[in-house]
Amino acid sequence: MGFFGKIREALKKTKEGVALKMRHLFLKNKIGDAFYEELEEILISADVSVRTAEEVVEEVKEEAIGGKIKDEGFVTDLLKDILEEKLEEAPVPEIRYPAVIFFIGVNGVGKTTTLGKLAHYFVRQGKTVTVAAADTFRAAAIDQLSVWADRAKVRIVKHEEGSDPSAVVYDAVSSAKARGTDVLLVDTAGRLHVKENLLGELKKMDRVVEREYPEANFYKFLVLDATTGQNAFAQARVFKDAVSLDGIVLTKLDGTAKGGFVFSLCSELKVPVVFAGVGEKIEDIELFDAEEFVEGFF
Repeated sequence: MGFFGKIREALKKTKEGVALKMRHLFLKNKIGDAFYEELEEILISADVSVRTAEEVVEEVKEEAIGGKIKDEGFVTDLLKDILEEKLEEAPVPEIRYPAVIFFIGVNGVGKTTTLGKLAHYFVRQGKTVTVAAADTFRAAAIDQLSVWADRAKVRIVKHEEGSDPSAVVYDAVSSAKARGTDVLLVDTAGRLHVKENLLGELKKMDRVVEREYPEANFYKFLVLDATTGQNAFAQARVFKDAVSLDGIVLTKLDGTAKGGFVFSLCSELKVPVVFAGVGEKIEDIELFDAEEFVEGFF
């Protein structure tokens, strides 16, 4: 099954809830004020933020009135087009090589697993990959990443548990430069976004890359658990204020019934979704596609 099939299948829980509500809406309401109010409620129930839901419904209303068309198919297609535009408000960065990618986020969102899957993804693209175990705080994090590195058949740079994460990054950068590695993926400790000392540690690691490897293309990806809905949106807002984010990787997309927060991420925060995890297997991660996400949503 290709990614498009996977993402539609992954969004099955979200689609079941939204599609059923949409069918009921068209059955009981003519397209008018009550219709648009309920349409907004449907979007919010799928964890689209209030602000984004209001904007989307207002655009649907303007287009539908302007076209003097009150057809279910027309309105549904119009809604899809507007939602796709919301996703595309944040341009996805093109990954250029050599690349250094940091994976950041709170505890439990799946950073280490995501990094392992993306190591495999880049290998499939014909790239050489090194991973760095810079999460030296969490028990067994280094061992977990070692397992993923072995599965993806990539090199790993690691120190002892409790070591200075910046020292791990320094050694990983030195190794990647010496070997001409295409992609260096850096696992970082889960951090509560209010912990200034952990954010300070992250900025210290940033400086190591910028000083030691200025020729590299440096990206910081925030990993978010899609099953947490609006809480994931709140995390993204706080992290964006604290550090410069280049993109988002969604995990557990196949486990959520409330994928609507993704529209708010791109529209309000202007942070693009770059990759999406759509299953538990090592190959179950791909580039995010706005059109296919919307098709899977309805």
